[in-house]
Amino acid sequence: MTSYRRFRADDLFKFNNVNLDPLTETYNFSFYFQYMAQWPDYFKVAESPSGTTMGYIMGKAEGTGKLWHGHVTALTVAPEYRRLGLADKFMNFLEEVSEKIYNAYFVDLFVRSSNAIAINMYHKFGYTVYRRVIDYYSGPESEDAFDMRKALPRDVNKESVVPLTRPVHPDELEWN
Repeated sequence: MTSYRRFRADDLFKFNNVNLDPLTETYNFSFYFQYMAQWPDYFKVAESPSGTTMGYIMGKAEGTGKLWHGHVTALTVAPEYRRLGLADKFMNFLEEVSEKIYNAYFVDLFVRSSNAIAINMYHKFGYTVYRRVIDYYSGPESEDAFDMRKALPRDVNKESVVPLTRPVHPDELEWN
């Protein structure tokens, strides 16, 4: 039976099986600690009965006014635990926290434009592409991202998910 709980500092020493995926962003310890301290409600881990990390989600609340929203910073599931519904449970959890605790208008996330599997998964969860962000992912081969969004009940008219008609650059984002 899978158990879900709040992410703890010692989990940083147990999640290599999850973070070794090439599409998973790995951050420095201070980044994870900042999320644990500022947005503990958004940071959750799934464990197998043996205590193995199966996956985790981390997020935050950000923006102002009608741009107040929940943001998925990272969602990842170890390859051996995929297709068990963990990502769906994690996303439902983050959406519920965004709606009930933070009273957000929407949830957003950024995904590599080449990651068709993840994009299709997010579509199944009700997310739509709001805009393309040119060269969002840096490195030897920079890559565009899709900013995908899902309106929450507070956004009655679903204004937050009306797609932009042109791509943007990272310096044009409302929050960094």
